[in-house]
Amino acid sequence: MARNPRHNPSLTIYLARHGQTEWNVTGRRQGRLDSPLTALGLQQAGQNAELLSDEGIDAVFASPLGRAGRTASIIGSRLGLAVTVLDELAEIDHGLWSGLTSVEIDAGWPGQRGVRERDKYGFRFPSGESYADADVRAAQALAEVAGTGVRRPLLVSHEMIGRMLLRQLGVPDALSTKQPSDVVYRVQGDGTVERLSSAN
Repeated sequence: MARNPRHNPSLTIYLARHGQTEWNVTGRRQGRLDSPLTALGLQQAGQNAELLSDEGIDAVFASPLGRAGRTASIIGSRLGLAVTVLDELAEIDHGLWSGLTSVEIDAGWPGQRGVRERDKYGFRFPSGESYADADVRAAQALAEVAGTGVRRPLLVSHEMIGRMLLRQLGVPDALSTKQPSDVVYRVQGDGTVERLSSAN
């Protein structure tokens, strides 16, 4: 649990990641590409829907990518809410690394994964984006959500753009946070950040 001084006090924001996908299982980077939810991924979406059913959520926003949209639709259906797509919630563009495994990346770009480890925020995927690029989009997404007048929105996106959403909400170690598909972050109006889990 952490206190965050930058959060809009009028909002309690929920951040969810899409359910597990086929490429999550095989270790392929998705970025702006997509792969279907697995049976477990569908189950995780349903469990998160139950987890959030008593939270008073008043809007659901989702990344335009299919895996996030499918997850959001399951949750939104349970909550009786339509899903609004926000392009700014799309995952960081992995560029030429999209769809590849670590072995394939190392073969095509020797040493570059190590370079990225030393500067994760600034490293730009070849022909893609960096965390710094996505940080701008995260700020835009949160501003757009706040501008709708909702008070307890759920944002369904991805782990990497999710880190930048947390960073914009004042979480100091956001770049190293993990968000399994069965975890929802709740950032309350007083700045408290909590991890809610649907895991049994």
